[in-house]
Amino acid sequence: MVSSSSEVTIISKCFVKPKTITEKAKEPYHLSPLEHVMLSMHYSQKGLLFLKPSFAKSEDAKFFMQTFLQKLKDSLATSLVHFFLLAGRLSTLKTDNPRYYSVFVDCNNSPGAGFIHAESDLSVSDIVGSKYVPLAVQSFFDHHKALNSDGHTMSLLSVKVTELVDGV
Repeated sequence: MVSSSSEVTIISKCFVKPKTITEKAKEPYHLSPLEHVMLSMHYSQKGLLFLKPSFAKSEDAKFFMQTFLQKLKDSLATSLVHFFLLAGRLSTLKTDNPRYYSVFVDCNNSPGAGFIHAESDLSVSDIVGSKYVPLAVQSFFDHHKALNSDGHTMSLLSVKVTELVDGV
């Protein structure tokens, strides 16, 4: 049974930028009318759950996590070269004559995609063995309950790696 007091503790936070910046990434990407409608919806959240390898020594487990996290950051930086908009922030252009607002993705004035390392006292079996998804799982996601329009101040993409007792 999962304790209601299970918490997720943030270990570190950083931003990851694309490994290289293409010329196309320097241009604003204006949202279509359908994309404007999506601004009032919640962020899409997806999670993956893996078992950690079993280690005889705790130093091996610590080295594994450090290496794993660095490889994920490097992989994300490479992926963002192709999906550079996910490293941007939303910005709004307002004009008076004619009067209109246009929302666009600005990759130039953005720190990048969020990357968070956290830990929890939950185990994989606490999550998959439960009839209902434990409430603590909500804290595995950085943008829980955020709206897409929050992309003006929050990263458009955030990766949160939560280390469990026996999994990630």
